[in-house]
Amino acid sequence: MPRQLREVVFVDGVRTPFGKAKGQYAETRADDLVIKCIRDLIRRNPQLPPERIDEVAIAATTQIGDQGLTIGRTAALLAGLPQSVPGYAIDRMCAGAMTAVTTTAAGIAFGSYDVVVAGGVEHMGRHPMGEGVDPNPRIMSERIVDPEALSMGNTAENLHDRYPTITKERADAYAVRSQQRTAAAYAAGIIQPDLVPVAVRTAEEGWGLATTDEPPRPETSLESLAGLKTPFRPHGRVTAGNAAGINDGATACLLADEETARELGLPVKMRLVSFSFAGVEPEVMGAGPIPATEKALAQAGLTIDDIGAFEINEAFAVQVLSLLEHYGIADDDPRVNPYGGAIAMGHPLASSGVRLMNHLAHRFAEAPDVRYGITTMCVGIGMGGTVVWENPHYTGEVA
Repeated sequence: MPRQLREVVFVDGVRTPFGKAKGQYAETRADDLVIKCIRDLIRRNPQLPPERIDEVAIAATTQIGDQGLTIGRTAALLAGLPQSVPGYAIDRMCAGAMTAVTTTAAGIAFGSYDVVVAGGVEHMGRHPMGEGVDPNPRIMSERIVDPEALSMGNTAENLHDRYPTITKERADAYAVRSQQRTAAAYAAGIIQPDLVPVAVRTAEEGWGLATTDEPPRPETSLESLAGLKTPFRPHGRVTAGNAAGINDGATACLLADEETARELGLPVKMRLVSFSFAGVEPEVMGAGPIPATEKALAQAGLTIDDIGAFEINEAFAVQVLSLLEHYGIADDDPRVNPYGGAIAMGHPLASSGVRLMNHLAHRFAEAPDVRYGITTMCVGIGMGGTVVWENPHYTGEVA
C-alpha cells in the first residue's frame, strides 16, 4: 500500500544550564537532569495530553550507571509520563541527541508516531568519555582506526594539519568571538528562555539552584588564550581555550507531525527538510560535517547559498573553521553561531544536538527573511551529522 510522508516539525526545546565537570552538578544524577527537561516540556506545552506522546528517545554516550538502564524509558516513567509511553536509549557519541531527533522524526514522517520527545544527557564529571569501553584490539592491530582517533584533541590537531591555513591565531580569534557572542546573547535574554532551572545540592553547601551556564568566560581575550598550553602536541594549536570543555547537562525537545501540531495548538518553530550522516577518517573526525552537509543539501535540492543560518557545534574551533573554509565562508560571518556556541557554553556530548536546534529556532523567529538553516556537528570515530531545517516564519522579506 503506498504511503504519503508527513511533514515533521520542531515544536519546542529545553535544556538544563550546562555545568563544568565536577561543578554545579557534581552531586546531581544524570538521569535527574533529563527528567527535569522532559517535565518542563510538558509544563510549557499544557495543550499536549501526555498520553499523546508516542516515544521518548534519549541519548547518552556512556550508557552506564545513572545514564544506563534504557534511559529513555526510565526517564519517561520518572518524569511522570503515562506507563503507555515507551522509550529507548541511543548512542552516536556527540550526535546522540541529533540522532534521537532524526530517528524519531523518520518515524513521524512514516506515520508510526505523531508526537515524540527526543534529547540527550551527559554527565562527563561522573562518566568520563570512554569509561568502561573495551575496544576490539583488531581496530588498532589491523590499522582499521588510527590510534589517534581515540583522542578527540589529537584529531583536532590532525585537522589543523589538513588545513594549514587554519592557524592557532585564527582558532583563538574564533574562540574569543564565541565567548563574546554568548555574553551578548545572555545580555539580550536570548538564551535564558531555553533553560530549565535545576535544584542542586552538595554536602558542603546544601541546596542551590542552577540557572545559568557555568562554563562561559566572557573576559576571554586573544592575549589570555595565547599563553595556554597545547596538551595534545608540543607547540600545537589546540588548547582548552579554543575547544569545548568537559561538561554536564541535558536537553529535550518535542517533535510532531505538522498536522497533529496544528490540531493540538502546539507551536511550529522549525520544519525538517532533510538530514544526513557521513563517515570520514576517524583520525580527522572534525571534518565529518563537510560530507554530511553536502549529502543533506543534495537530498534537499539545495546548495550552501540557500542556507541563511548556521548552527555548528564548536567541539573545536578548527572543526568549525574547516567547514567554513570548505564553503568559502568568512570566519566571522554573522550567519554562523550568532549566539555563540560550545566553546563558551559547553558541550555535554550526547545532549548538544538539541541545543543547536534551540538556537536555530530562535534565529528563525528573529529573521523571517531566512528560509533555510542547518544544525551540524562532528562525531567521534570519524563521522558528521547535518540537519536542514525550514523557517515556518519565512516571508521572503528582509526583517
